[in-house]
Amino acid sequence: MAGVTRFVASSLAPAAQRFAPTAAAGALRQVLEIAIDGYQRFPGAERIADNKLARCGGDAQLAVEAVIDQHIRLAGVQGFVTSIGGLVTLPVALPANLTGLAVVQARMVAAIAHLRGYDLDDPRVRTAVITCLLGEDGVADRLRKSSLVTSPLAIATAPVFDPELDRQVAGEVVAELIARISGKRMALTVTRRIPLLGGAVGAGVDGWSTYRVGQYADESLVRRIPRPIEP
Repeated sequence: MAGVTRFVASSLAPAAQRFAPTAAAGALRQVLEIAIDGYQRFPGAERIADNKLARCGGDAQLAVEAVIDQHIRLAGVQGFVTSIGGLVTLPVALPANLTGLAVVQARMVAAIAHLRGYDLDDPRVRTAVITCLLGEDGVADRLRKSSLVTSPLAIATAPVFDPELDRQVAGEVVAELIARISGKRMALTVTRRIPLLGGAVGAGVDGWSTYRVGQYADESLVRRIPRPIEP
């Protein structure tokens, strides 16, 4: 599947380019706003994070693991795009199936960031959240090719917000998401004639992708230690 995804990524470059750089940044900004603030019956990241923290007795790491588990299940549910608070009707300039998965994964990463002490209103943190959607392999590949200059942690803790970096990250993430969705479609085409197998494959692909993104965010967004207040 990884090989298929890489092949699809290269073949879909023209499709991805129509979202980049400005359009991609705008679309992902909408995704982030929905993921962080919530939409209809889809609670926002801070609410989800605080709820898990309360249920885990204040243990932030257990809460992070609970957030990841919840979103893996959510991503694996077939038809989640149309069933979660009307996500299919979101005013986002991305395909509906891509938007649904992006919102679910972005909320998961944002909730992890909140549990680790990051300010979700900080534009640097929001860029870092989006960067995490690339996953470990996606970030490493782009760092190697110099299409990405630094890690999510470095972005979140940078001295200042870099709008150009934000646009660059957005273009890379949209291309990656398009490749994943298209790779899943190719896998489903192979299983189309086998009853029930297609649904299982689709759920597995989305669940596995979400697991990888969650694990990467867990490892990358280490706990933020607040600076001491100077007298």
